Amino acid sequence: MKRSIALAFVLVLTCISAFAQFRVEVSGVGLTQVPIAVVPFKGDDASPQKIAAIVLADLERSGQFKGSDSTGITLDEGSRPDFSAWRQRGSDALIGGSVSRLADGRFDVRMRLWDVVRGQDLGGQSFVVLPADLRLVAHRLADFAYEKLTGDRGVFSTRVAYVTKTGKNFNLWVADADGENAQSALNSGEPIISPAWAPNGNQLAYVSFESRKPVIFVHDVATGKRRLVANFKGSNSAPAWSPDGKSLAVTLSRDGGSQLFLMDSNGGEPRRLTQSGSIDTEPNFTADGKSIYFVSDRGGSPQIYRMPANGGAPERVTFAGTYNISPSVSPDGRWLAFISRVNGAFKLHVMELATGTVSAITDTVADEKPRFSANSRLIIYATLQQGREALMTTTLDGKIKARLAGQNGDIREPDWGPMQKH
Repeated sequence: MKRSIALAFVLVLTCISAFAQFRVEVSGVGLTQVPIAVVPFKGDDASPQKIAAIVLADLERSGQFKGSDSTGITLDEGSRPDFSAWRQRGSDALIGGSVSRLADGRFDVRMRLWDVVRGQDLGGQSFVVLPADLRLVAHRLADFAYEKLTGDRGVFSTRVAYVTKTGKNFNLWVADADGENAQSALNSGEPIISPAWAPNGNQLAYVSFESRKPVIFVHDVATGKRRLVANFKGSNSAPAWSPDGKSLAVTLSRDGGSQLFLMDSNGGEPRRLTQSGSIDTEPNFTADGKSIYFVSDRGGSPQIYRMPANGGAPERVTFAGTYNISPSVSPDGRWLAFISRVNGAFKLHVMELATGTVSAITDTVADEKPRFSANSRLIIYATLQQGREALMTTTLDGKIKARLAGQNGDIREPDWGPMQKH
């Protein structure tokens, strides 16, 4: 731990506007980060959102890039850069652009991306948007640059959900992928747990205790309308969407012990998937919809198992340690993230499924609820950091971590939404 602290650097980007304070903290050192210069956009000073700062923070949070010096430079999307000068500054890639307010109050945002090493124009993007959509546009610009430079799709324009507890009050929030721009989806005096994004990115399933027992709702994020989908005898918990969005795997105690069931996402009669005398819970579908990972204590302690999505014989997946919970399978099917209790500490681990190799990712001791980004490159989780509740993202090797913005209160139960169709 001391060694990792000695190696780490902390970069804090702070940009204060009349509307919001923007703050992202990135820590760690990656081995192959691309040095990129993001020049302040022409007109950024008059914009309610600092587009260049948001783009740079997104790219750095991915772990693939590190910001390089652009001090004293102005460069919009129509300028031709002096590539040799940028190479001398140590930049491999370069972003410039402009933001201007139109007569109707909307903003015209433009960006251009260059490969400094090859001296190539890699293309650009332009948007005309309302002021409320400037942050989303900045995230889409970062997505464009990320995909052009890495070949993978960016996830900066996706959304995250999480729960806060302040006093006796619980709130379900939907926010940008950097934790900013949080909007309250539900406020309750009773606990809210286990929010889970639908594959279409328009709905959240979650568990509410407002009936004085756990029941499952599906909530339309845009309208705030919701429907009660599971209110059976006993406990109704741990909803997980099938990849086609038509079904939910849930944990029900209607027949006695907690067992896994499959049900229509609109409600209806559930079909039992597991037939054990143990506690089976926390289902998580693979992206192909063929398998479900889940937690069971059938072997004497909580471990992670895998079974066919329509039921069948489970096989044990985790063997190290006596307490492994909260499975999350990466969309590309290569990785399993989970929480393992090690010497009383709850730590985020990642398993490479093809080999079974497990790596501990964090130095913290109270990690919970890991969930992968839609491109399988990052994991979001909640933890205690320096005595405070925090929402974090990490690269799969644990080298680059970022603390996200979050509402006040105890932060818990994060989930990372799917890619949105533009």
